[in-house]
Amino acid sequence: MRSYLKVLGIGVAGIAAVCFIVSYAELVSQKIQIGFLQLPPIALAMLFLLLLVNGAARRLHLVGLSPQELALIYCMWLLAAMISSRGLIERFLPLLVGVNYYAEPTNGWDRLYFGFIKPPLVPWDTHGPAKQWLTTRFFEGLRAGEGVPWLPWLIPFAAWAVLVGAVFFAFLCLSVIMRRQWADHERLTFPLARLPLEMVRGDGDFFRNRLTWLGFALPTLVYLFNGLHMSFPTLPEIRLEIPLNEYLRAYPWDAVSFLTAYLSFAGIGFFYLLPADLLFSFWFFFALGKTSDGLLNSQGVTIQGMPHAAANLHTGYQTVGAFLVLSGYLFYTSWPHFRRVLAAAFRGREDPGQDEIIPYRAAVWGLLVSLAVAVGWCHLAGMSLWLAAFELLAYLFVQAIIMARCTAEGGLLMTEGSFTPKDILALGYPLGTLGPANLTTLAFLDGMFTRDLRGMLLTGFLDAQKLGDELGLRRRRLLSVFVIAIVAAALFAGVMQLYLPYHLGADNLFGFGYRQNALQFFRENQPLLQGGESYRWGALGWFGFGVLFTTFLGIMRMRFSWWPLHPLGYAMMASWATIVFWAPIFIAWVLKSLTVHYGGMKSYNRVRPFFLGLILGEFMAAVTWTLLDAAFHLPVPRLPWP
Repeated sequence: MRSYLKVLGIGVAGIAAVCFIVSYAELVSQKIQIGFLQLPPIALAMLFLLLLVNGAARRLHLVGLSPQELALIYCMWLLAAMISSRGLIERFLPLLVGVNYYAEPTNGWDRLYFGFIKPPLVPWDTHGPAKQWLTTRFFEGLRAGEGVPWLPWLIPFAAWAVLVGAVFFAFLCLSVIMRRQWADHERLTFPLARLPLEMVRGDGDFFRNRLTWLGFALPTLVYLFNGLHMSFPTLPEIRLEIPLNEYLRAYPWDAVSFLTAYLSFAGIGFFYLLPADLLFSFWFFFALGKTSDGLLNSQGVTIQGMPHAAANLHTGYQTVGAFLVLSGYLFYTSWPHFRRVLAAAFRGREDPGQDEIIPYRAAVWGLLVSLAVAVGWCHLAGMSLWLAAFELLAYLFVQAIIMARCTAEGGLLMTEGSFTPKDILALGYPLGTLGPANLTTLAFLDGMFTRDLRGMLLTGFLDAQKLGDELGLRRRRLLSVFVIAIVAAALFAGVMQLYLPYHLGADNLFGFGYRQNALQFFRENQPLLQGGESYRWGALGWFGFGVLFTTFLGIMRMRFSWWPLHPLGYAMMASWATIVFWAPIFIAWVLKSLTVHYGGMKSYNRVRPFFLGLILGEFMAAVTWTLLDAAFHLPVPRLPWP
């Protein structure tokens, strides 16, 4: 018991530090996004510092932490980083006030939306005017003598906590139901858990390997050099972002959507751990999608963009079809396992999940109750029951499941798709007929959950269980750790991210959360409410092509072991994750292919610590520069994962 309390004490103290560093780095510094990756740099850096302290304690013959205790603390910090970043707070708070502050006579948002927002869901008066004092001070900062209006935020916090809690518990139940199938039956590698596992193992081989420190030194020196360039511009800069659209200005390649090579050392390190065929599929389908932009343009096809992603319509809707087919495929291949889970839940048979975080019976019923609570909440907020059910089912069982698969099997550092459930609905339903109440509530839900999937807790739950399994940790101990970490992080980050906008002005902070995501779906839904809906020509055809081609890829992969193309690569070809990491994926594919071809698996394993060192070096550089900025207001280099 004393050991457990020690773990919780260190964990909660670290959560406070995590929330402060993430909030400052992402909102104030703005150039270092330190918490939204599925393996957040801050969590790994904090673990590294804890290991240094733990090692010093053992050398002084003091009581140190065991690998299992270190893993529990790391899991708390992992979830805290996600919660304080895009996983919750960074999207939640701006969303509640943006529609009031940015309402103008020209957009008429006060007439279109205010009357359909339930008063308990926002901290301002829905019957009042635009730009109320509470929202104005949030975006412009407090005047002398004014204080943060904490009290009006309490009821919205409590109201939204019901929905957020239901969604997060649904994630936990899904992770419990899927864990055995993915980890034990299919033996997925969960690449994002490998580096924390290497770090907390008791043998110390990872830190004694010279290649680890050689890999660590490379990004450290590069970011030191680039940091000096920020203070002394006469020094040259090592470019880690290379815009390529400027080289594609000639017809027909001027239609190619956003194309930039982000040279991330951490990305190269992670992707080196993946199978070569999966790496090939990721960059091949990304390149194929970009090539199709130019080829269609050369044939006179009008290139339409997806409404809220850095992808074009023809690639975006192919991925919609791919996601739906893959989610069905995963359910089909997992059916023998799911059948045993359902038998334990509904037929009273022996529960094979007694050693899971929660038994299968509790996981199945918990998932159903969570879904019912979330649907009921959305209905009370103004949505039709059928639309609420469609939104949440698509989010949980299509978007979230495939993104979790991409991290568990594909090692993608970022969970970000190219569509929302509303885009699926648009294939056969006129969105303008949904009505103002539905579209108003949808604007909140899409901004809150379904558009930006970065920081999604489902992957954190799965990686934490994998880490615990490798270290012999009882899974039941993870449940209380998860709950405490989520609640503590929500409170710490909520206070921090209310304090910063009211004192610095949200207009001076990071633009994505305050001026883009918070407003995006109110802007998108405005024409629908004003009768300006237009049909997305060709969307249904591209969706059908995506369904058929993904089915073809799946069949070929099941029947022929030599088949090189993985359907996950096709599903992610228009994702922001692939847009950001395609260059590291390509570099890692080349390096791994050459290493295995000329040196075999022995050489691959020998140089593996170098690539893990690349990850640790880049992540430690990110945290170090954040702290230097906070302490001394130094200009910081930009990290290549926007």
